[in-house]
Amino acid sequence: MPSTINISSQSIWSLLEQVTDPEVPVLSILDLGIVRDVKVADDQVEITITPTYSGCPAMDVISMSIRMLLLEQGFKNIVIKQVLSPAWTTDWMSEAGKEKLRAYGIAPPNPVQQVCNTKLFAEEEAIACPQCGSFNTRRISEFGSTACKSLYQCNDCQEPFDYFKCH
Repeated sequence: MPSTINISSQSIWSLLEQVTDPEVPVLSILDLGIVRDVKVADDQVEITITPTYSGCPAMDVISMSIRMLLLEQGFKNIVIKQVLSPAWTTDWMSEAGKEKLRAYGIAPPNPVQQVCNTKLFAEEEAIACPQCGSFNTRRISEFGSTACKSLYQCNDCQEPFDYFKCH
């Protein structure tokens, strides 16, 4: 068992970089910004996480992955808490995480809602294609590969892609 004298919450934060999102494996849970707090007291490690949306099916896998990692490191007394308030927002994602999304082929959430007039009387958020960078894109479906993404297609390169929705 690790000595509590040598264990700090910062060392736990460093370990959590290894835990990835099962739906987007290029992102760590730190990139996503879902880890809210880490506490170390005596022989107990307590980690507080917030789901990207209420009922997110990935949270059970994420909790299990955190627990397995800490068990592998010799921790036995592990508490993982899920809190819903304040609600997670894409503002909590790291800039490095947003770049990882783009490189993976998923358009990251826009930091500020951008609007373009692509259709008469209809305004739609302007989303850049992660493949070619064009803003000449259109939403195909409100929901993509997961509920937190929308499905888009680029009108220039014709590639379909997911957009990680702002919320």
